[in-house]
Amino acid sequence: MDGFAHTMTIFDLLTRGRAEGIDRAMPRSVQLLPSFMSKQVADARRFYFEPTARSREVPAVVSGGWERTGADYRVRRPGFKYFGLEFVAGGSGTLRMLGHEYPLARGVVFAYGPGIAHEIVTDSRDRLSKYFVDFSAAGAEGALRNAGIPPGACQAVAAVEEVQAAFELLLAAGRRGTAAAAEIAALHGRILLLLVSEVRLPSGSHANRSRQTFLRCRDHLEKHFATIRTAAEAAAACGVAPAYFSRLFRRFTGQPAYRFLMRLKMNQAATLLEHKGLNVGEVADAFGMDPFHFSRAFKRVHGVPPSSFGAARAS
Repeated sequence: MDGFAHTMTIFDLLTRGRAEGIDRAMPRSVQLLPSFMSKQVADARRFYFEPTARSREVPAVVSGGWERTGADYRVRRPGFKYFGLEFVAGGSGTLRMLGHEYPLARGVVFAYGPGIAHEIVTDSRDRLSKYFVDFSAAGAEGALRNAGIPPGACQAVAAVEEVQAAFELLLAAGRRGTAAAAEIAALHGRILLLLVSEVRLPSGSHANRSRQTFLRCRDHLEKHFATIRTAAEAAAACGVAPAYFSRLFRRFTGQPAYRFLMRLKMNQAATLLEHKGLNVGEVADAFGMDPFHFSRAFKRVHGVPPSSFGAARAS
């Protein structure tokens, strides 16, 4: 996932061909990468618990993680031994499931399980970044149905950043390496399903039109954020009323459009400060901002002043 630091993973060690090198502090149950986890990834953070007799009684989290796919990523399964839920955090691709084809983009969730044939293919020019969680036990199918995303379903969610954060908490729980890790992960799995049930978008032409409009507006911001000064200016360029523009971003990202815009600007600003050797005044000027306003905006996004980045110098 973009924006999160990557630690050494089980996958990293296995791809070096030395499974014996896995941290001994991790439970024995998560030291081996199961065969059902894809090897066609460029980067990954994942965990796995061996199902126990106790875990068969209630929906339990068996595995989970985050993956950035390789350019050749293509997973084709006639079904799956567990009940899986995946969330697209970035990139694009295609899902084929139960005779339907769905475009994959940030904010899409889909579920599968035993007997649900599916194929996931990444766009090699815009590789998928996605999270997944796998549940065991007979109650898992019912839990997914109660969340409004039964096996075989593919939908979009609002509050995308909240869902991404929930997956990160689940991932951290699964990688704790303690005796209670599986139980803690199961609790986070339940929370995740409750959240998805609240923020999933209903199927239908109106919901699809709203999402398509949002994606068009988001793409415009991501391409032209350096020269866009206000959300109203972006709304006008997209041919959307400012109030509706704001509602779209609150609905699909959980934050105002202007905050989304400023985050794009400040992420780029951090790159300019850290790798280009520019000073604060130069970067502020590049975004058409005075240094004082720029510094305040930078600290709101990153939590530290811009002068702390790389070779940045207050000016």
